[in-house]
Amino acid sequence: MPDVDTAASAPRLTPYREIGREEWARLAAGMPQPLTETEVVQLRGLGDRLDVTEVREVYLPLSRLLSLYAHATKQLGAETASFLGEPDTTTPFVIGVAGSVAVGKSTIARLLRELMSRWADTPRVELVTTDGFLYPNAELERRGLMDRKGFPESYDRRALVEFLSEVKSGASEVRAPFYSHMRYDIMPDAHVTVRRPDVVIVEGLNVLQPPAAPNDVAVSDLFDFSIYVDADPAHIEQWYVDRFLALRQAAFSNPNSYFRVFADISDDEAVQRALGYWRDINLPNLLENVLPTRHRASLVLKKGADHTVERVQLRKL
Repeated sequence: MPDVDTAASAPRLTPYREIGREEWARLAAGMPQPLTETEVVQLRGLGDRLDVTEVREVYLPLSRLLSLYAHATKQLGAETASFLGEPDTTTPFVIGVAGSVAVGKSTIARLLRELMSRWADTPRVELVTTDGFLYPNAELERRGLMDRKGFPESYDRRALVEFLSEVKSGASEVRAPFYSHMRYDIMPDAHVTVRRPDVVIVEGLNVLQPPAAPNDVAVSDLFDFSIYVDADPAHIEQWYVDRFLALRQAAFSNPNSYFRVFADISDDEAVQRALGYWRDINLPNLLENVLPTRHRASLVLKKGADHTVERVQLRKL
């Protein structure tokens, strides 16, 4: 009898369910489409190709799944309190959304906020971006980190952990700093206020980073669910360049913009600038810090070259 390589023929073991686009889209059957085409256009970011079909087939079922997770967690919290003979003090369900610059995670976070708020289980949803926890430019300059803005060391991780700890402790009101993309800096006189919603979505590059030191608390330790938005780096590079060019015609042309200097350069020079920023800063950050955290996510959305989701990986319970 010939030898049989049982290891080669055995199915690959993985902690994730692998769900193709068609199979995932079937989950939306019977679900009402809550957003109009105009609302979808208002939610998508520059360069993103999000449309009503993508919302219906990918993000509508995802929003329902997240709402079910949030409801189940709330029920478990109530039952635990009852078991302990204590009042129910269930706190907000916290979702982290991670991924590269220009991969579309901000659009996804905004979209999930809108979709989840339409489900009866989760009517109050807040969104916080980790940009607000970047050190102010003056502090980045002092530390010599302006060229590493977006890398883990450019964030006030302690402040972010304290913010989420207050959210998860059930504080009635928690404030987060506000970051202006126009000014490219923290605005000292502005903030984002979270008042015990059903769900808090936290979006950012490095939200799935492991603890900085063995006894530290990681930001992701305070998540109930996490999403990683994944794509081929070559595709993200093109999206980054496309977005940079689009910004020249929009935000960069504003006289108050930090990037006003880029509004008047040629298209060729703009492309070279964008490629330089991508290859010198954003790609190294992706490869060194962001991509290695993908396996920590509860769910991975894998995008194709056209920005549409091709498959979903959902961690098994």
